[in-house]
Formats: sequence, C-alpha cells, structure tokens
Amino acid sequence: MVVTRAHRPFQFVTASYITRIERQQALTVGELRDGLESCSDESIFHHTFQSLGQYHFLTEGFSNDFAQWALAGLNRPRLAEQLAGLDVRSYCALSDLRIDLLRVVDDFCRTYPDDALRSAFEPFHFCASVEVTVPLGWEAWTLEEFRALLERCGHASFQFHFLVSRLRLRLETNDFSRWFVEELGLEALAQRGNRIDIVTNTLDSAKATLTRLIDRELAA
Repeated sequence: MVVTRAHRPFQFVTASYITRIERQQALTVGELRDGLESCSDESIFHHTFQSLGQYHFLTEGFSNDFAQWALAGLNRPRLAEQLAGLDVRSYCALSDLRIDLLRVVDDFCRTYPDDALRSAFEPFHFCASVEVTVPLGWEAWTLEEFRALLERCGHASFQFHFLVSRLRLRLETNDFSRWFVEELGLEALAQRGNRIDIVTNTLDSAKATLTRLIDRELAA
C-alpha cells in the first residue's frame, strides 16, 4: 500500500467552555420566545451545540436545553419534539439556527395561545459558553498516524473538530473530512465521515464509527 503523506499535518486541538449566566430567563413559552430573539449567539451555542456535547452519553431523549425545558419544565412534549428536531449538523451559522428556533416557538404560540402564557414548573435560565482552545501538540502526517491520534483524543477534542467546526468553517463538513480531502485526496472517506449522525450517536460511538471507516480505508 502506498502511504500518502500530507503537505500539512492535522493538528489536534481541544476546547473547554466557561459558562456565563445571562440576564434573561423565561417562565412561559412567550418569554422563551423573547429570550431567543435577544440572547447572544454564545447563548444559542451553549444551549444547542454545547449541550449536545454535555449529553453525549445519551442515546435517547433531547440533546438541546430548549427542548429539555419544554418537556420537563412546561410538560409540552409536542413543542419539545419540534425544538429537538432541529438538527444542529445542518447549521453553519448560529443566526440561522436562531431563526428556526424562533419559527418553532412562534408556530406554537399561534397554535396554542393559551399555553404560551402558562407558567412552567421552573424557569429557564439563559447561559452562554465562552470557548477556550488549547493545541494538544499532536500532529498527524498520514492516515495511519491520524487514526492512532484519533483513538487517543477525548470528547472535547472530538466535538471541537467534528461538530463545532461547522460554525468555524461555515461549511457542512468537519475538520477531519476537510483534511482527508485537501491533504490526502480521500473524498469518499470524507463523505462517509460527514454522514455519521452525531445526534443519534454518542460522541464515543461516532468516534468509533469514524475509526472503523479509517480502518477500512487503510485495509483497502
């Protein structure tokens, strides 16, 4: 097998997030709607992209905080399902995600105006995530080296490169697949990696699936 060496190595980075409590809170669906309209992008990120990483071990239930509150705080399973149905993988900009969250809540308020005014069992507190990135000092020049380092990387690093990268790249791809194409010419592997469902998988199972795809490529 001919080993392809990249012109530029893949450099693994990890990320941590400092949580900041915002001023907004909501006790009704209407107040949630107002909060969604005025909260910061960092808050939208915290309650969607970041919460998906926090609930990485769940294979059932809702992985964004808005949906969790609609179910547990409001006892509105229909609204919860609609909020959870927004697949964060399809968004490359938080502004677009905010628009769709508002659309779901607005539709609910128009359809069930009385429910929009009912108080929840507990308020929703808007928070924000401040990202801090740290290079791990790991470099992969070949697919085999990448595979070995991928196995070592933790949840935070995997989430940063595989999910959050969409917002940074403004593309419906991830750091791994982009490197496969640009540096190794492995377009098919990149496409298969992009099809891994991070919503129905845990971070562990998503990483295991990507590892298996790489093993098949190496064995070809």
